[in-house]
Amino acid sequence: MQYDAKNSEEYLELLEDDWRKEKLLAVRQMIFAYAPEFDEVIRYKMLNYGKDDTYVFALNAQKHYVSLYVGTIDKVENAETLLVGYNYGKGCIRIKKTIKMEDTGLEQFIHKTVDMWRAGENTDC
Repeated sequence: MQYDAKNSEEYLELLEDDWRKEKLLAVRQMIFAYAPEFDEVIRYKMLNYGKDDTYVFALNAQKHYVSLYVGTIDKVENAETLLVGYNYGKGCIRIKKTIKMEDTGLEQFIHKTVDMWRAGENTDC
């Protein structure tokens, strides 16, 4: 779904108060807990996280899942193990209602991606 928000606060206010908002806020917290230096802005009608016009993640609530967009997933070591249980493609991790994120490696995946960005490695698609 696309939300016509001007900033992150407005985006969060527009979200329906359901499981998608809960999952989105949990992923958002994972990002900020490990990368407090990231800015949160709206780009392409989604929340984006990064610094100085370099964005590492985008986050959006869809109709049937929450999308976490990241550069090519294959660049993250052990991504297939960390993301067991998720439906994902080249650069999008789909977080469905039934997944228990705390039982997965998503947080470690986020940490590894941020570590790559901090080391100056390419995290783009």
